[in-house]
Amino acid sequence: MNFQWTKDLAVLVARVAIGVVLVAHGAQKFFTYGIAGTSESFAGMGIPVPQAAALFAAVVELLGGAALILGAATSIAGILVVLNMLGALVLVHLGNGVFVDQGGFELVAALGAGALLLAATGPGAWSVDHLVGRAVTARRTQATSAA
Repeated sequence: MNFQWTKDLAVLVARVAIGVVLVAHGAQKFFTYGIAGTSESFAGMGIPVPQAAALFAAVVELLGGAALILGAATSIAGILVVLNMLGALVLVHLGNGVFVDQGGFELVAALGAGALLLAATGPGAWSVDHLVGRAVTARRTQATSAA
């Protein structure tokens, strides 16, 4: 049996879980450490252009996470999160093994893979993207009928 609502529920749960973790990390970069503190930390890790990287990471995590939770601009948010996590993987975590308690890549890999899956499959029926798509389709149908 194929129940579409179970797929939509699974996608919703994934969007919210990934989004909450991202929002928490983005808020931490903005409000706990500040962009200056995050930039300083990034510089210490050898990340190139640490000020720009800190701002990019904070914005993508905070706003991209919120967009994933809502299912708004899901493909764009997902790809930006993938790029952010890929940077973190390559520039910081890859040489430290798998486990996050040892500076490893498990969190960035899981978040990046989840974001990639959401970008590729879409946000499901319970999302802003779905509502907007339905409204656009309805307007097009109305315009075609009136013509």
